[in-house]
Amino acid sequence: MVYKKFRLQVILRVLLIVLTVLLIFFLHQKTAYAVSTIILSLLLVIQVISLVRYTEQTNRKLKRFFESIRHADFTSSFTDNDLGKSFEGLNQEFNQVIEAFNKNKTEKEEHFNYLLTVIQHVSIGIIVFKRNGDVDVYNNSVKRLLQVKHLRKISHLKEVSEELPTILMNMKPGDKNLAKLFIGDELLQLSINATSFRMRSEEYMLASFQDIHPELEQKEIESWQKLIRVLTHEIMNSITPISSLASTVIGILEEVKENFPVEDPNQLEAFEDVVQAIATIENRSKGLLNFVEIYRNLTRIPKPNFRHFAVSELFDRSMELMSPKFDSIGIKSKVRIYPKELKILADPDLVDQVLINLLLNAIDAVKEEEEPQITIVASLNLNNRTMIEVADNGKGIKQDILDKIFMPFFTSKKTGSGIGLSLSRQIMNMHKGSISVRSKPGEGAVFTMIF
Repeated sequence: MVYKKFRLQVILRVLLIVLTVLLIFFLHQKTAYAVSTIILSLLLVIQVISLVRYTEQTNRKLKRFFESIRHADFTSSFTDNDLGKSFEGLNQEFNQVIEAFNKNKTEKEEHFNYLLTVIQHVSIGIIVFKRNGDVDVYNNSVKRLLQVKHLRKISHLKEVSEELPTILMNMKPGDKNLAKLFIGDELLQLSINATSFRMRSEEYMLASFQDIHPELEQKEIESWQKLIRVLTHEIMNSITPISSLASTVIGILEEVKENFPVEDPNQLEAFEDVVQAIATIENRSKGLLNFVEIYRNLTRIPKPNFRHFAVSELFDRSMELMSPKFDSIGIKSKVRIYPKELKILADPDLVDQVLINLLLNAIDAVKEEEEPQITIVASLNLNNRTMIEVADNGKGIKQDILDKIFMPFFTSKKTGSGIGLSLSRQIMNMHKGSISVRSKPGEGAVFTMIF
């Protein structure tokens, strides 16, 4: 009969040990049974060892239980409930504790995955790194903004910008910084905020990145438009009466001259001088009104009429118009489109105006070069956006005015009006795109339109 209860098993084993001891004691007194005595003695040792191992099951269970917790292995289970109610309760408690640890671990993993999912889907770039520069976490927005696939150390950002790693490593909690850099021919103005926290007795820095270039450009355009509206309104309110009065006075003087002829030559000369002065005032007033009217065009750009059209059509129209100027100066032009069937969604008339303006600027930049050359390239950038580049081999743009060329009324030309590039930027902004420039003295300039 097999005894399944722990207590009965122990009692049985103890009784067998006692009987074995008595039998050994009995046979030991008879020399004829010396071999049997030795065999029984070995059997006694085996029985004792078996009893000890059997009664140490609890310790082994405890050891296995604590090892499971220490190694976070919550797959173990204790199911040998055939040893009695006391062991059944112990196994139940072990399993409940392991289940509680497993539930807590699962909740933490779910919470971590939830936070990681949120971080990966926010539009603001986030990098968490240690003070030694090791990157712990970075999200998809950082990959998109900085055009990086893998980032293990902050120093690896030197491939993006030489200054960016230094800026990040020198930032302190609460610091804010603004970094301006070109990535994939696209201008970014990154607003960087930093904060710190401690985890596992180690300090971490969290840096957030946000490209505020579109917002800054939009606000700047709106500010200029408001200023131009105010200036043109006030100037026209002041000049219009002057022009009207000058015209009226000239009419009155002509009537006086006809009705009351002046015979004295000196008086006649003085009269003519007055008429000429008034006419000059009238002409200058009309000229100023025309000047103001031109600048009012900066605030009167029609809304784009969007449609899909091939970039090749845009280039053909512009080159057909510019070819006479190219030929007269001897400019070599290169036109490239990758892929050839590339299309954009835009207003063709407005985009024509932007491209023609850039070509006119490029012509002006290379007209004094020995071998003038202008290159126009259309392609898709790393963000899968259409990009049109107009490059020249002129003298380039001075660094101190590079940030000013898109400002209204600013020009470095003797005959320029200062509205062409500003108007181009507004048109690109209305297309939810951008226009930027890269230039170094002596290496020409590259204007980039991104749709």
